Amino acid sequence: MRKFKTELPEEYEALKKQANATSSWRKRLDAIEDLSAYHHEKVVDLLNNRMKNDPVYKVQIAAYEALTAFGEDVEKPKVPRFDIIKGTDKIFLRIKKSLPKDHTVEDFAEKLKRMRLDVYDAYEGDKGAQFMKWLEERWAKL
Repeated sequence: MRKFKTELPEEYEALKKQANATSSWRKRLDAIEDLSAYHHEKVVDLLNNRMKNDPVYKVQIAAYEALTAFGEDVEKPKVPRFDIIKGTDKIFLRIKKSLPKDHTVEDFAEKLKRMRLDVYDAYEGDKGAQFMKWLEERWAKL
């Protein structure tokens, strides 16, 4: 059985902030991995929150795996069937309308990244290598 530290890590506040950073799913995932060595009530609460509320499934699963390693009785997150961020089409449409008529999907992606990094990052993390293909399909339908 794996041994865990029971005290809070010295850098807990920084890791908590990183675990809740909306602009980078990779930072959230790194924070979850760092926190998974500490079986402490505050860490368990934070991991439960990420498992239930993170828009990126990879982050949810990392939190779930850390919690189950701690022996917590938690339900595995389900793969999202619909948009992971409410109102995605409205956000996309607003950005598309703000661009010139002859803009490209790359222009659209850049403006999305500038205006709504949280949305860009969440979908990029969720879709992985298929992100640009998925984004182009959504853009074309607007």
